[in-house]
Amino acid sequence: MSGQDYEVRTDLAVEAKEMYVEKGKQKKGQIKGVEISEKQEGNIRISFVNVDREGSEQIGKSPGSYRTIYSDAIKRQDTSLQHETAKAVCNQLIELLDKNQVKKDATGLIVGLGNRHVTPDALGPLAIEKVLVTNHLFVHQPEYVAEGYRRVATINPGVMGVTGIETSDIIKGVIEKLKPDFVIAIDALASRSIERVNATIQLSDAGIHPGSGVGNKRKELSKETLGLPVIAIGVPTVVDAVTITSDAIDYVLKHIGKEMKEVDKPSKSLTPAGMNFGTRKLSNEDLPSPEKREKIFGMIGSLDEQEKRALMQEVLTPLGHNLMVTPKEIDGYIEDMAHLLAKGINAALHENVKVEEASSYSR
Repeated sequence: MSGQDYEVRTDLAVEAKEMYVEKGKQKKGQIKGVEISEKQEGNIRISFVNVDREGSEQIGKSPGSYRTIYSDAIKRQDTSLQHETAKAVCNQLIELLDKNQVKKDATGLIVGLGNRHVTPDALGPLAIEKVLVTNHLFVHQPEYVAEGYRRVATINPGVMGVTGIETSDIIKGVIEKLKPDFVIAIDALASRSIERVNATIQLSDAGIHPGSGVGNKRKELSKETLGLPVIAIGVPTVVDAVTITSDAIDYVLKHIGKEMKEVDKPSKSLTPAGMNFGTRKLSNEDLPSPEKREKIFGMIGSLDEQEKRALMQEVLTPLGHNLMVTPKEIDGYIEDMAHLLAKGINAALHENVKVEEASSYSR
């Protein structure tokens, strides 16, 4: 069994970096060709991963700038935090547009990737329904368009399994006719962490491979293939069964480790652990020592992260059980996330639109 035989399904640059470290290829310090930083904006944490050509070969991600916004606003149904998250999306999108020298009056094409009829994959199509579309007004009624707005058009190209046409070919055809200055592609992603599902938003100018997270890799959408800047916005909505099984083992170990530590405290609460499920937090600090982990789980407890995932892959795949899984509340999550992304995009693209006002432009 080799950990290198297992390719974890992830579309997130921060996870690709973590995987590179876990494989033992980089122990300490920076990865060559990869710049990593982080900042806090109010209640929102944002990580930055900048990848050059050398770094691309190291972590397997296209060269470019990746910005990951961490927010559980959707999961918590916190309206105030959702508003703050939409502002973060707006600010990061503006920065990426500026970085790619996109002018404030440039024409934009917003592409909603995914299948409208498959809920975890419907983020793109739902989001573009709420984007403020103005291209037709500039073409047919320019006298009614005020200052502070730009030409914006949207398209949902569907998926190859439904249309029979390569997604990138449809988008190229629209680009030839519309002649936009930039493209924003919105898509649902796959993650290697349960905690990041519906709780992270990645923005990148490195392009995107539709369907790559679930093994249906289609032609790349990028500046190299389309001839104009492409900003990808994605949210992980699914994980595979390997990830869930591996994370569940970690949670069990952390739970046991936390219980062991608390038993030794004089002030140990007599309240049953089950009464605290809503507030309990587990971290890597709760993990027992390697010796105790092996004692609890035998050989499995002694495996490192990559070896553990490789074992789960080896067991589940021949059985046909390495499923792609999404939360049972996904219907509401996708609707709310689509609304949040549209608010951020509308405010970023139109100077006259504020996040506070960009509540909905459903058509």
